[in-house]
Amino acid sequence: MLKKILIALAAIILIFVGVVALQPSEFHVERSTTISAPQEGVFTQVNDLKKWEPWSPWAKLDPQAKVAFEGPPSGEGTVMT
Repeated sequence: MLKKILIALAAIILIFVGVVALQPSEFHVERSTTISAPQEGVFTQVNDLKKWEPWSPWAKLDPQAKVAFEGPPSGEGTVMT
């Protein structure tokens, strides 16, 4: 009886290892959502990094975090650290 249990356990482990080995080494996750707001209003909020704090969930996680901005006020080249 013990021998059958060990054989079944070994078979389950081998099947698991085989399934894991056949999985791709890389994967891609993509998510999207629809926002019920005008496109220009949403773009204005995400294009200017200084406007992120009121709606960003990460800003609320550490209210003592120091934030600095570099570059133009908005658009390409703006940096938030």
